[in-house]
Amino acid sequence: MFEDSLIESGNKLKTKRGLTTTISVVFQLMLVAVMVLIPLLFTEALPKTQLMTFLVAPPPPPPPPPPPAAVVHVVKQIQTNLDNGQLRTPTKIPQKILDIKEDAAPPDMGGVVGGVPGGVPGGSMGGVLGGIIGNATTAVPKVAAPQRVRVSAGVTQGLVLKKVNPVYPPIARAARISGSVVLQAEISKTGDIQNLHAISGPPMLIPAAIDAVRQWKYKPYILNGEPVEVDTQITVIFSLNGG
Repeated sequence: MFEDSLIESGNKLKTKRGLTTTISVVFQLMLVAVMVLIPLLFTEALPKTQLMTFLVAPPPPPPPPPPPAAVVHVVKQIQTNLDNGQLRTPTKIPQKILDIKEDAAPPDMGGVVGGVPGGVPGGSMGGVLGGIIGNATTAVPKVAAPQRVRVSAGVTQGLVLKKVNPVYPPIARAARISGSVVLQAEISKTGDIQNLHAISGPPMLIPAAIDAVRQWKYKPYILNGEPVEVDTQITVIFSLNGG
C-alpha cells in the first residue's frame, strides 16, 4: 500500500485492469449478439401486424386527374358582297339565282290621296282611326275653374269699387303712433270682404284698419268665364300728416 503511494516505485506494480476490460467487452458483445439473434430465431413472438407493416410496401399515389378538354370555337365566316356598306364585285357566279316577287297591290277601296283605305272626300288628311266621317265638330271639354285663387295686392287694387278710409284713433294720434297695418282678406265671388285678420302693424291701429276695410267693395274676379274667390293682402297706411 505504501509502495503504491510512492513515486519512487517506478511503475513496478502490476495490475489486472487490462484483462478485466477485455473480458467485459467480450461479454457485452456476446450479449448484444444474443439479443439480435433471438428475434430472428423465434419469429412467432414478434407482432404480425407490425411485421406486415414493415414488409409490405405502401400503395402508390393516385394518378392525377385528366386535363380538361379544350373548347374549340368554330367561327363560321359568312361571305357577303358588301364592303364597308358598299356593294362590291362578286368573285364568283352564284349557282342559284333567286327570283324575288313583290306582293300585289291591294285593290282600290275608293280612298283619297293622303287618306286611309276606304276614306271619303272631306275627311281628315291621313285619316283618323275610329274618327267620325264628315265635317262634324269635336266638342272641347270645359275646364272647371278653381274655387279660390291667390292674387297679389297690386291686382286687387284695380278691382276696388268702394274704399272707406280708416278713422285715426285719438289715443294713437296723441301718442304720435303711425305706420302700416297689413291685413289678410278673402274677396268673395260677389266682391265682399270676408275672413279679415291682421298680419302685422301697430296694435293701436289694427282695429281701425279692420273696421274700414270690412266696408270695401270689389269687382268679382273672373277666371275662365266664372267668378272665383280671391286670397289677397291689403295694406292700410296711417300717417300723422295725412290725417
